[in-house]
Amino acid sequence: MEIIETLREKTSGQIVVDGLNLNDSPNEIKKIIGVQLQTSGYYPSLNLIELIELFAGLYNETVDPLVLLDTVNLRDKAKSKYKEMSGGQKQRFSIATTLINKPKIIFLDEPTTGLDPQARRNLWELIKAIRNKGTTVIITTHYMDEAEVLCDRVAIIDRGNIIALNSPDKLIDELVETGFERPKEVKKANLEDVFIQMTGHDLRAED
Repeated sequence: MEIIETLREKTSGQIVVDGLNLNDSPNEIKKIIGVQLQTSGYYPSLNLIELIELFAGLYNETVDPLVLLDTVNLRDKAKSKYKEMSGGQKQRFSIATTLINKPKIIFLDEPTTGLDPQARRNLWELIKAIRNKGTTVIITTHYMDEAEVLCDRVAIIDRGNIIALNSPDKLIDELVETGFERPKEVKKANLEDVFIQMTGHDLRAED
């Protein structure tokens, strides 16, 4: 993933992103992608508006910071510093910065790691909204329920090799066709559903 994102030198093979060969056009690839890393560093003395303006300047783009913050439901945090926000808010802001250059493709590296169930579901809705606007979203995750909900195609990687690549439904159907059965009946709800039901369904600021 870091090779595709132009963050690491490739050792072999060919990398083509939206028709652009990495060998010939690394800078052109950078212009059409957005990258949200698992951990991000931001200038601690700047508020969210100032940070967006800084990144917009680096991309040579003109953006309205408040409109962008509306996209990730953070307008009320516009004057807050990054370090003052909750984990879920930080992740949403990090995703907002990937959208500044209006990318065709964004890469999200384990975006919900460490989030509580409410913040996790909120972030799922944000990712769905970005995808529905036509942006290709590539996610790395260890949560299979997350991949099943968010992804049109899933690549399962084991020891550096892709061992399966298909839609979630197709991968599940192929498993069932082998005669696989779960050892116990699946309940109609799980503990995460209990948490969400008891703490509220709507997008809200995480504590």
